[in-house]
Amino acid sequence: MSQPEVKATVENILDNSSVGTMATVQQNKPHTRYMTFSRNGLNLYTATSKETHKVEEIIENPFTHILLGYEGDGFGDEYVEYEGKVQISDSKELKNELWNPYMENWFDGPNDPNYTVLEVTPVQISLMNKKGMEPKILEL
Repeated sequence: MSQPEVKATVENILDNSSVGTMATVQQNKPHTRYMTFSRNGLNLYTATSKETHKVEEIIENPFTHILLGYEGDGFGDEYVEYEGKVQISDSKELKNELWNPYMENWFDGPNDPNYTVLEVTPVQISLMNKKGMEPKILEL
């Protein structure tokens, strides 16, 4: 599989699999939770509250591991292993861009002082489990 094919497949998975797991480090141990992601290029974005453990964990250690795309059908399902570095963003433009009515379950609106965005820049992206093939690393 060529690099352009790997990139196209990774982007397709990122576009069609918005819910995945995000791992951080809590007291020197992995801590994983489900998050909803959107993307711009290969950067991922997810909304959260400033008052969560994940924000505290990211301040201590900004690296994360994200899994996106596994369909649960078994052998041959493609998915992405995404290693990244997280930046906490209070960009008004980014918060407005990512805002959707579903977030009203947690926030008063895009100007809620607890609403923040985690911006994840890739360190390494791997395309996994392509019908038994070896993982493919996307060159960044």
